Amino acid sequence: MELDEARIMGGLYGDGIIACRGAFSPAWADGLAADIWRVWERVKDRPGGALPRGPHRFYVEVAPEDIGGFVDIATHPWFVAVCEAVLTKDYRIVEVGFDIPFPGAQDQPWHRDFRAPEATLEGRRLNSLAFNLTAIDTKAEHGPFEVAPGTQWDRIEGAVDGMFPDRALWGRYEARAEQKMPQRGDMSARSALTIHRGTANRSDDPRPVLVVGVDAPDATNAGHHDLQVTRGYFDALPARVRDHLTCRVVDELSMIEQHHVIEGLL
Repeated sequence: MELDEARIMGGLYGDGIIACRGAFSPAWADGLAADIWRVWERVKDRPGGALPRGPHRFYVEVAPEDIGGFVDIATHPWFVAVCEAVLTKDYRIVEVGFDIPFPGAQDQPWHRDFRAPEATLEGRRLNSLAFNLTAIDTKAEHGPFEVAPGTQWDRIEGAVDGMFPDRALWGRYEARAEQKMPQRGDMSARSALTIHRGTANRSDDPRPVLVVGVDAPDATNAGHHDLQVTRGYFDALPARVRDHLTCRVVDELSMIEQHHVIEGLL
């Protein structure tokens, strides 16, 4: 497990993506999968419960307490070390969700997850990260995540919504493209600004992936989400988790009405 701050910073400021292999056991990841499918069944047919991210591909935001291993993630030494190195000791967890490319999902257009903030374009600083944890052992036919290393710094002037580079630039990303094949228990961290895409799922298996979004104090991604926890859950959290959550404390959880619609992926 690489906890050296220089290597963490070098990886995320360089390639824009790093990984901790075997952060958890395969059995732990199987529990994650069970939680994901339980939530999926609850929201899949409800308006706003599952947002399409392309054909046969959906994204669902959840409450931390829907994921039995959330505290394990938020207290994992590698997760904490990465957040503190890149986002400072005042990092904020602002999003928990999962992405599922089902069989038949197609190649997405190359994109970043949101418009690059001034902190990155002008200040050359990353102020948010996305952590991903797969719920299955990824194979080539599952439609793995594909990333173009180093492109978190691209300005992509004229990009639609500041997110979708013109097709004339796609050759740059295809030449740099790396497909990621995480296995159950692996955890990765990336800049959501690094140009990437989901690829076509040609298998008979869905490929669910948990996403945990984390901001530096000056980032504003919390405004796109509605992280919520019940009072009992919040009070029972370790302080080292509770103090880093940007969330609403509620008497009863409600389905999260998602706001981060990405029109270019539909």
